[in-house]
Amino acid sequence: MSRFVVTDLPLPGLKLVERTVVGDERGFLARVFCADDLRSAGWDRPIAQVNHTSTSARGAVRGLHFQLPPHAEMKLVTCLRGSVWDVAVDLRAGSETILEWHGEELSADNRRALLIPEGFAHGFQALSDDVELLYCHSAAFRRDAQGGVHPRDPRLAIPWPLEITVLSAADSGRPPLDHDFQGLET
Repeated sequence: MSRFVVTDLPLPGLKLVERTVVGDERGFLARVFCADDLRSAGWDRPIAQVNHTSTSARGAVRGLHFQLPPHAEMKLVTCLRGSVWDVAVDLRAGSETILEWHGEELSADNRRALLIPEGFAHGFQALSDDVELLYCHSAAFRRDAQGGVHPRDPRLAIPWPLEITVLSAADSGRPPLDHDFQGLET
């Protein structure tokens, strides 16, 4: 019996993962990751890295980040505390949905996760104070392979739900996508 309900989202390869919760008077158990259950959703390799982030201020944006090939990664993003509006942007060369994005609310209460395939940029906006996210990555972070897209890139036109209150120097300094951008080879 799978502990996950996996739903295809409008961008090919992008999945919404909803966890089945088992609970009693003590509390609950919700499986965060299971290779056997998520293989059919496209996760076909070991977890190489797990990150836990904290974002203190409502309205803060992190992203949009990705790893350049050949170090591209899949991510399974889960909100452990608070709530976020989580966004994935298709940057895959040759994709019919290149430069299209999809956003989902992830929260500690709804226990949803996004499974983001290689070739996507990822970012989120904190919808509450004191947000914590857990990321499972299929590849370890490589500083020399990091890439990003400005969260206010006019070609993407992402309507962030709140005013952006905090944006790192690195993210705010990213240039918009070049008009000749043809996508990332995955």
